[in-house]
Amino acid sequence: PANVKVEKLVDGHQWVEGPVWNRKEGYMLFSDIPNNAIIKWQEGKGESVFMQPAGYTGKEPFTGREPGTNGLTYDSQGRLVACEHGARRVSRLEADGKTKTTLADKYNGKRLNSPNDLVYKSNGDLYFTDPIYGLPKGAEDPARELDFCGVYRLSKEGKLTLLTKEITRPNGIAFSPDEKKLYVASSDPDKAIWMVYDTQPDGTIANGKVFFDATAWAKEKRPGLPDGMKVDKDGNLFATGPGGVLVFSSDGKHLGTFDTGVPTSNVGWGEDGSTLYITANTALLRVKLNTKGLGF
Repeated sequence: PANVKVEKLVDGHQWVEGPVWNRKEGYMLFSDIPNNAIIKWQEGKGESVFMQPAGYTGKEPFTGREPGTNGLTYDSQGRLVACEHGARRVSRLEADGKTKTTLADKYNGKRLNSPNDLVYKSNGDLYFTDPIYGLPKGAEDPARELDFCGVYRLSKEGKLTLLTKEITRPNGIAFSPDEKKLYVASSDPDKAIWMVYDTQPDGTIANGKVFFDATAWAKEKRPGLPDGMKVDKDGNLFATGPGGVLVFSSDGKHLGTFDTGVPTSNVGWGEDGSTLYITANTALLRVKLNTKGLGF
C-alpha cells in the first residue's frame, strides 16, 4: 500500500527465526535460536516465552551458538512442527502442549545434521532442509554423521527420502501455489542462490536450476544471505537474503526489497494473510501488504 510502514514489534533477542501464525488463537510464534526458546507475541499482550528449552534438552551444556529451534510450522491438525538444531531432529508438539514426537532424526541410520526449515505439501508430506548450522563446530563437528547437507521429503506415512544433496547450504524452502515447483534457498556466501525444482508425481524433485543468484550482492556486504521464504497467493516469493526481504515474481524477476538494514532470517504470513511478519536479526517486524499469503 502507499505510505506503508514497517513496524517493529519486539526487539532485544539474540537471533530470531521461524515466524509462524497460530490462526486458531491469533498469535505469532518465533524462535530465538541462541536462547533455546520459542517466543509468543500477541497483539495487545506483547511477548512471552512459549517454550524453553525448545531445541536442545540434553543434560550436557550445549557448546555451540544455536541450540534452539529454527523453522516452525503447523500441520493440518494444528500441531506445532519444529526444526530443532540442538536435538538434530524434526519434532511435533502434540495436542496436550507438552509431549513431543520425533518425526525425523536419522537418514539411513545416521543422525541428521541440524534441520533448518520446513514446509508441508497439501497431501501431508513434509519437506525440510538439513544444513550444519546447529552443530557446535559446523561442518567440522566431530559428532557430524552425514557428509552432506540434504533436502528431504518425509511422507505422511513416515518414510524419509533424500531429494538432493547438491545444495551446499540448503536453508529456506517453499512450494509454488500449484505445488509444481519447489524453491530452496542456499545460504552459502560463495554461492548465494535460490534453486527451483519441478516436483514429480512420486514426491521427488527434478530439473533443478538457479532461480536467482544474489552472490554478487552478498559480496557487496549487503547484510544477510538467502534464508527463509514464503509465497503469496499469486506465486510471488518473499525471500530473505542480502539486503533484507527480496520480492521475486514467479519467473525470477526481482520486484523490490524491504531493506531492514540487518541480516534477516525469515518471514511468515499472519492475521488475515495480508500481514507479513519478518524476523530480522534481534527483532520481530510486520508490514501490511496488498496481497495475501498462500493458503489464506
